[in-house]
Amino acid sequence: MRAIAVSEYGATPALTYLPRPEPGPGELLVKLIAAGLNPYDWRAADGMLKDTADATFPLVLGADGAGVVEDAGEGVTRLRHGEQVYGFFSDLERGRGSYAEYAVVPVDGPVARMPASMIYTRAAAVPTACAAALDVVERAGLGEGRTVLIAGATGGVGRAAVQLAARAGAEVVATARADADAAVRRLGAAHTVDHTAGDLGAQVLAACPAGLDALIVTAGDTARTTALARLLRPGGTCVSTVWTVDPDAMAEHGLHGVNVDGAPTAGTLERLADLIDAGELSVHIEREAPLEAAPDALARNRAGGARGKTVLRIL
Repeated sequence: MRAIAVSEYGATPALTYLPRPEPGPGELLVKLIAAGLNPYDWRAADGMLKDTADATFPLVLGADGAGVVEDAGEGVTRLRHGEQVYGFFSDLERGRGSYAEYAVVPVDGPVARMPASMIYTRAAAVPTACAAALDVVERAGLGEGRTVLIAGATGGVGRAAVQLAARAGAEVVATARADADAAVRRLGAAHTVDHTAGDLGAQVLAACPAGLDALIVTAGDTARTTALARLLRPGGTCVSTVWTVDPDAMAEHGLHGVNVDGAPTAGTLERLADLIDAGELSVHIEREAPLEAAPDALARNRAGGARGKTVLRIL
């Protein structure tokens, strides 16, 4: 099968040909139609996750994907041959990922039926970004009367977080440059702020003079997170998907701070599918590319500035 893999940490991702994996007991073999691209993918290639798992090489890159159940191992009853599924297919220890024609995943793992209203290229963009968004919005305790700043609102996680926060009834302030202002407001943001147009903190306070109840960070560094956290009222919450929060330092200032990885589960994917099919959550595809173009697509993602999701077409 065709796959995009690295031969060692730090190696350049390249198209390679590998044997088709076979499902063991309790596993599904999925024929992948599309794969979603996330920062997780190039971080895995760089070895940034090696402290959490020992990878097998060649390591197939990619985590998010959507496709059709091709085969199942002994004891599988939850999903059947021919069903359309989406999920998280990364298994570093076995060298497996979603940038390939086939992937194996435990049937009780992070895989579920696709949203009925979506095509494969859209469903493949959902798992990691939308699961993380759902996690941070719930961790932030958002609801009616709560005010939240979402930093990184034009990326995949940020766009989903804007929608989910607005759906929860929160007043959303979103970071967006002028050319993305209208798009972010359509997602539910009540206000936008632009770091290229002056002091970001001053812009936020102009929109919300009483300060913030919550801060959601999906892009940026620790210094920026610390600066924005000063806008939180006592007892406020800062949640980061890029691990830029120091919980102990936040606690010293009467704030709650938490870092999350937002890893999808089957239950989360089922909840997301329900939201999508109800028209309450959407994903924006910024770019589609063939599987062979994955190395260039990863380089673009590494450079930052995403305005939506990149999806690789496998078939």
